[in-house]
Amino acid sequence: MAEWEQMSAEELVKEYRKTGSLAIKQEIVLRYIHIVRGIALQMRGVYLNFAQVDDIISEGVIALMNAVDKFDPSKNVKFETYISKRIRGLVIDLARRQDWVSRSVRRSLRDIDQAANSLFIELGRTPTDQEVADRLGMSLEKYQQMLGKTGLCNVLSLETMLEESTQGTMSDFLLCAQAENQPEQHLQEEELKQALRDGIHSLLENERMVISLYYEKELNMKEIAQVLKVSEPRISQIHANAIRKLRIYMERFNRDA
Repeated sequence: MAEWEQMSAEELVKEYRKTGSLAIKQEIVLRYIHIVRGIALQMRGVYLNFAQVDDIISEGVIALMNAVDKFDPSKNVKFETYISKRIRGLVIDLARRQDWVSRSVRRSLRDIDQAANSLFIELGRTPTDQEVADRLGMSLEKYQQMLGKTGLCNVLSLETMLEESTQGTMSDFLLCAQAENQPEQHLQEEELKQALRDGIHSLLENERMVISLYYEKELNMKEIAQVLKVSEPRISQIHANAIRKLRIYMERFNRDA
């Protein structure tokens, strides 16, 4: 209806709560279904081994409808931010339940971690890709291919760590890291956020750029490849390496805390 066009999502949700109008709920879903599609396309690398894009969009629409019922405007969170978090969480949860990662990929992840950790102790800094590849006795190209295959393991591991520590996601933490005026939070949570900010700062410039474009700007791998003028597989490798470094950085922080 015409009167709804000038209303924000938060105003529409309030009106829906007052009236229970299914027409208003449908309007909210139609207005924000593009976010579901966007996240489904952006995160397709996480789920393409077990689901199609259309399947994720269908699940996302259901989650969006449920979010309309559960959204609380009084918490001072934008509806768009709220539903983005829920849709991303949906994809991560689906990937966790599938547990499709092969033994060879898990073994590759363990080998990379062991090599990177031993080099970190020896060098007193984060080793380069070439140094890790040399330690593993393989070419840089082969190492980067192996790294790309372990991407989901690293994403799920880091997301699980953040969620268990503070009930937050990678996107939440990056948004907090960029906010100028953050509300007072529990000390432990603030320390964890600061550690993640420090971890991101320790990444290479191209890794920081990919993390920013992927999680903050919500571009997909193909779009990031166009921005940085490299191949899409290379962007996947850079993303996987950045997440692996952040996961290891946060694991060290948790051990030392």
